Amino acid sequence: MASARLDTPEKRHRGDAMKPDIPRNPHQRWEWIKYQLRSKGSSLSRLAGELEVSGSAVQLAKYVPYPRMERAIAKKLALAPTQIWPERWNADGTPARQRPNRAEKRSSTNPSSRLHSAQDSDSNAIAHRQLAREA
Repeated sequence: MASARLDTPEKRHRGDAMKPDIPRNPHQRWEWIKYQLRSKGSSLSRLAGELEVSGSAVQLAKYVPYPRMERAIAKKLALAPTQIWPERWNADGTPARQRPNRAEKRSSTNPSSRLHSAQDSDSNAIAHRQLAREA
């Protein structure tokens, strides 16, 4: 009888607290993530505010691999990204990338490397037309 008591649903649920039952279906997984954030007093929009990014940047992690957002969501849930998105992460904790040598974020320390500077306008239509006339 003592061994029967060890296999009660309550005992099994305590073990599940260590390894959460995360849905494999991407839509269900996203709903699970939102539920878990709410249960911890947070939300995707709050997380976006904390990271100083737009809400759509956090939402993008639902559709495409986005290591920075995935790490932030996982950290908020006290999990590893590999637990939430095993198909997007390697076992060693690095993102599974199609382009492995690509940096996660572009360095903006060199002002000349930026696409636009304070002097640039948003349009190059006039310069484009001038080049077309000369050709």
